[in-house]
Amino acid sequence: MGMLDGKIAIVTGAARGTGEATARLFAAEGAKVVLADIRDDLGESVTRELGDAARYVHLDVTSETDWQRAVGVATECFGSLDVLVNNAAILLLASIPDTELADFERVVRVNQVGTFLGIKAVVGPMREAGAGAIVNISSIDGLSAQNGLIAYASSKWAVRGMTRVAALELGKFGIRVNAVCPEAGSAEMIAPYIPPGVDVEQVIAQGQPYLAPQKTRSSREKIRDVAHLVAFLASDASASCTGGDFPIDGGNTAGKLVRGAPGA
Repeated sequence: MGMLDGKIAIVTGAARGTGEATARLFAAEGAKVVLADIRDDLGESVTRELGDAARYVHLDVTSETDWQRAVGVATECFGSLDVLVNNAAILLLASIPDTELADFERVVRVNQVGTFLGIKAVVGPMREAGAGAIVNISSIDGLSAQNGLIAYASSKWAVRGMTRVAALELGKFGIRVNAVCPEAGSAEMIAPYIPPGVDVEQVIAQGQPYLAPQKTRSSREKIRDVAHLVAFLASDASASCTGGDFPIDGGNTAGKLVRGAPGA
């Protein structure tokens, strides 16, 4: 018996990174999964590996038409829809003066508008089913701030706000809505911003100043941790959880460790 036996889920950004790890775990835990992405070759490859438990759909999360098609695939192929994981996102690293309006808007459309459209698209079938779980992937950059992330942080803070509004509005239909706030994401997401010759995994490890074992774990291992938290929030084991922020960040938002002070 898997923790997600009988669940039907849509996972966005499922061709790689956190979305892929989540889709794989969901299938292993007994769910039927619609993998959604714009990277069709990668997404279809993962879907083939998962076999009859999975379907793939091309989904641009900024398109209402694509969302309608994705929900249709879930309901037509598997009969209903129980879970949505809003994971698809893009990253922009730039100072405020160097951030063009078009680039800012592009990040907001994918990360924020895409999440809104996903929530909106699944309300109907989840309401009809009498229950549902929506898990929105925010970030520790949606809990605190870092220079160079004006667009990304804005969108991830917004995801947390939308999560709370949706939890309040949709609870009467039995739909739970929560946000996961990881510090670990796809290494491919930050790779374009790393200078040539620099190991991406080493850069990620430097972002682990508090929990010593995290320094030696790969980004893929940390992503699997995120997937397990998402699976819990999608499962009936989290029936009392809605409207919550769930950091999974190696202690990065706990506070500041002052070097030279007792206990440092």
